[in-house]
Amino acid sequence: MLQSTIAPFRAFDPFADMRRMQSDMNQLFNGFGLAQRPQVYPAINFWAGQDSIVLTAELPGLSEDDIELTVKDTTAVLRGTYPEHASGEEVTWRRRERPSGAFSRTVELPFRVDPERVDARFKNGVLTVEMQRPEDDKPKRIQIKAS
Repeated sequence: MLQSTIAPFRAFDPFADMRRMQSDMNQLFNGFGLAQRPQVYPAINFWAGQDSIVLTAELPGLSEDDIELTVKDTTAVLRGTYPEHASGEEVTWRRRERPSGAFSRTVELPFRVDPERVDARFKNGVLTVEMQRPEDDKPKRIQIKAS
């Protein structure tokens, strides 16, 4: 239900309710239709334990030879190239949502990782990368002695 802004000592605004209703409708439909923000590709998930980080990325249509992964200190970089889709005068696209061309994604990691202890697997279009924390970088529990 719309509330009126008419108060005993306030100037009458016949369009106040219309503006409020328009604002409510804009909020209701915010996020529908065309994307408001640029998409980052590829979408990734990553979670960190105390000693390792696991990163997953969905890369449908690629093979392990199409993907390049580099890891240094606290940065992981994922690069690749999707083949170009058919084009020309004889092709009329009705919808183009799948990616094409080169991509690159840089992820800042929460701690330094050992590049010698990275395990990367690619299965069914999903890249799974497990990165281990170096032994000298792991937190050490210090025994406290009573004096």
